[in-house]
Amino acid sequence: MHAPVKPPANPPSRSFGIGLAFRLAIRDLRGGLSGFGVFIACLALGVMTIAAVASASRGLTEGLAREGRRILGGDTAFSLIHREATPQELAFLTARGTVSSIAGMRGMANAGDKGAALVEIKAVDSAYPGIGSVETDPQQPLPGLLEQRGDIFGATADPVLFGRLDLKPGDTIRLGDATLQLRAHLVSEPDKIAAGVGFGPRLLISQEALRATGLLQPGSLIRWTYRVQLPQTATTDADLDRLIADAGREQRDAGWEIRSRANAAPSFQRNLERFTQFLTLVGLTALLVGGVGVANAVRRFVEAKKLDFATMKAVGASGGRVVAIHLTEVMLVAAVGTTIGLILGAAAPFGLGAVVQSILPVPFEPTLAPGELAVAALYGLLTALVFAIIPLGRAHDIPVSALFRDQVEPNSRRPRWIYLALCGAALAGLVGVAFAFAYDRRIALIYIGVMFGVFLLLRAVSTGLMALARRLPRPNRPSLRMALANSHRPGALTPSLVLSLGLGVALLSALSFIDASLTRQLTGALPDKAPSFFFLDVPSRDADRFDAFLAEQRPGAKLERVPMMRGRILSVNETRAEDIKASEQSAWVLDGDRGITYAAALPEGSRLAAGEWWPADYRGEPLVSFDAQNAAGIGLKIGDRLTVNVLGRSITARVANLRTVDWRSFGINFVMVFSPNTFAGAPHTNLATVSTSPDGKGVTDAALMRRLALDFPAVTAVRVKDALEAVNTIVAQLAMAIRGASGLAIAASLLVLGGALAAGQRARLYDAMILKTLGATRRFILSSYALEYAAIGLVAALFGVVAGSAAGWGIVTQVMRIDFVSDPTGALLAATAAVGVTVLFGLVGTIKILAKAPASHLRNL
Repeated sequence: MHAPVKPPANPPSRSFGIGLAFRLAIRDLRGGLSGFGVFIACLALGVMTIAAVASASRGLTEGLAREGRRILGGDTAFSLIHREATPQELAFLTARGTVSSIAGMRGMANAGDKGAALVEIKAVDSAYPGIGSVETDPQQPLPGLLEQRGDIFGATADPVLFGRLDLKPGDTIRLGDATLQLRAHLVSEPDKIAAGVGFGPRLLISQEALRATGLLQPGSLIRWTYRVQLPQTATTDADLDRLIADAGREQRDAGWEIRSRANAAPSFQRNLERFTQFLTLVGLTALLVGGVGVANAVRRFVEAKKLDFATMKAVGASGGRVVAIHLTEVMLVAAVGTTIGLILGAAAPFGLGAVVQSILPVPFEPTLAPGELAVAALYGLLTALVFAIIPLGRAHDIPVSALFRDQVEPNSRRPRWIYLALCGAALAGLVGVAFAFAYDRRIALIYIGVMFGVFLLLRAVSTGLMALARRLPRPNRPSLRMALANSHRPGALTPSLVLSLGLGVALLSALSFIDASLTRQLTGALPDKAPSFFFLDVPSRDADRFDAFLAEQRPGAKLERVPMMRGRILSVNETRAEDIKASEQSAWVLDGDRGITYAAALPEGSRLAAGEWWPADYRGEPLVSFDAQNAAGIGLKIGDRLTVNVLGRSITARVANLRTVDWRSFGINFVMVFSPNTFAGAPHTNLATVSTSPDGKGVTDAALMRRLALDFPAVTAVRVKDALEAVNTIVAQLAMAIRGASGLAIAASLLVLGGALAAGQRARLYDAMILKTLGATRRFILSSYALEYAAIGLVAALFGVVAGSAAGWGIVTQVMRIDFVSDPTGALLAATAAVGVTVLFGLVGTIKILAKAPASHLRNL
């Protein structure tokens, strides 16, 4: 007999820690990353997009911050509309630093028989540019280019003006009453971005030349900007804040718009942040689409590791240990994909720096952005965890026998609650990151809700499709019967294909509808009553003569003319404008100066939404009518008191009514319309519009602009079509960037599709070998698989078109607030391509399977 075996005095610890799981995962990965190609590519693609967008945005932001003084032309800038600074205001500024000034307005450059063109005038003093340098071709000192020689002033202009009027350096043009000689092409200005986007080419002249033009009339639409460079002994941020605070306290009624070197281009910065968020969401879409590929790859990994799982459980490993080891392995692979994406995303700004610099006239400094890269990495790892934990968790409670039997009887049980909770926590983390780092959290919430709804709907579509296929009567044709059975069999490809195709087609369809709506809005026919020209700075003393001129040039055309001034909102009910929490859509109303007018009657193109219009002979307290939509955006109600600064005077008016305005009519309308008594006797100019003659007898647009420049040199003409073309150029550049980023999401969809088909290859191999053994022909097998792929692809594509059209409608009507164009051409092309790609990818894999001999595979099944 044998003596009983005594247990060791100190049995080995059975504790299982992260270190052991890590070591076993590393050991398993020594065999390579076979099967994880799509997994890594999907994560790398999404992370790369997010990292590249964030890094490029950081480069632009840091470039703006670093070059703030150069862009602004000083440490701070004080802008006034309509008027120059008073001696007292100028004394306040000069006491605190070195002051230089520039003036900006629009005008008409007249080249005689060669025509006339709208120009953006920039008149500078002798200190310009102060910081940075002006580049011209040929390069010459700026004072010499702008100096007066006899009766002729010098100028330099954007090359576009030379081309538009067929001019060359040395030629002369007329600007108002002055003659200018164009002495060089204007290549670049250090402060160009600070002026914003203009509708005409830049014309750089001296302030002496501007005064000689006669364009400086009371009420002329001109902006004077005074740039202050602080003394060398007071250049800190605290000194800058003190200057701004003193200006607000000591020059309260000046009506200055103040910018500092920290926000030299606030409008561009806001638009950059919005666009960055949009592209980040597109990148996140690519990552979420790739998440489906992650789930497919993990399912395939579990399928390939069944023998390992069974062996580990047979020798005593618990289900939790098995899952922990292989979850660690999957997350290590996810770290590889994320790292690849981070490297490519971080390198993208350095590789594309020259392209970005050529498109955007802003300082771009490619830089490594650790914070943004960390956020991109967090997106990638959380996405991998969300989509990987459920497929891995299903292996926890399956007995060893079921694991070996699972090839013909797949497991479909729900994972334990711990894995569902872990998935929920990872999903909450992903949502939290998207929300926390969003510029506009409302848009982020909408995006999160839409994506969550789309995933649920796609899951419901795949479940419904499988249920419908299960209940349909069996067709007599064998290939159809087999295709129908394959679509709902255990382990069917239907859920994966519907998810990948549905998301891809939905994204393409949405972009197609948005693009069609934007194109129609910008390039389509103008409204029947739309004017062909806007005329700015029509002098009040010449108003009647100007009307007669237009009536002669455009017989029978509709003419509109209203008084126009510029004003800046200072406060609402004693709350300063900068302290008002306005909605994203209405914040522009409080930012800078706005066009205003006065009227005795309700303007055409408006209708009262609330309140009553004042009588034509009203003589009481100042009243104002406000656009209803923007009033809601800034919290303005009837009875509230609104203070605006106009021509250096602060005027408080009571909100008498709210109007609904049809802005798309291109008629004359304003956010704010005051009662006539508010500005009685105030100097102002007029804004006028004229349409095309109904019988076509009027002069051409070019002839009208040429005669206008001769008879009314102080009036600026803006052709509506030219303005729309300028906007269309900008939108086209943005659309190109959006399509490029969205193309990455489409690429992720294709990767997911390929991964889904690859994940089902083992089951297809089993079926094909059995069918070939039973005598099925290659044609029969191919036709049945083609029918299956086509049917699933068609359903997913149709859902994608419907979902994409709904998303496109929401973005176009609710966010962009333009008319939705129901042009399904692009969406149907995307759907057709999706079905074709599905069938093609599926059959390519099937052909490879059919080329193999059954015997060698049947022995291993």
